[in-house]
Amino acid sequence: MMNLALILTSTVFGVVGQLMLKRGMTVLGPLTLTAGGAPGLVWRVFTTPAVIAGLAIYVGATFFWLLALSRVQLTYAYPFASLSYVLIVIAAWVTLGEHPSPMRLGGMGIIMAGVLLISQT
Repeated sequence: MMNLALILTSTVFGVVGQLMLKRGMTVLGPLTLTAGGAPGLVWRVFTTPAVIAGLAIYVGATFFWLLALSRVQLTYAYPFASLSYVLIVIAAWVTLGEHPSPMRLGGMGIIMAGVLLISQT
């Protein structure tokens, strides 16, 4: 049970990190990368508080993922990472007001079925 908790903690932290990164980039608006403007753009992105928080949370996700990998086979752990797709769609719907298409919702169902099958082995 601890192994699954580590994997799921990593997955949830990864999703929260991505949401924070999206919030930070939304604050910045659409960005354009040019040769001369790259250093300033890098500075703007990496000094945005939500981006910093998102990256920090993502590092936490990586830490829990590494703990999980020290305990279970990669072929068992990695399919659970696909749950992040499901969680991202739900979280973006709830927190960002994004509206997933019926096709996306169907894909989520297929992913969840696959993870359920893999978790039974």
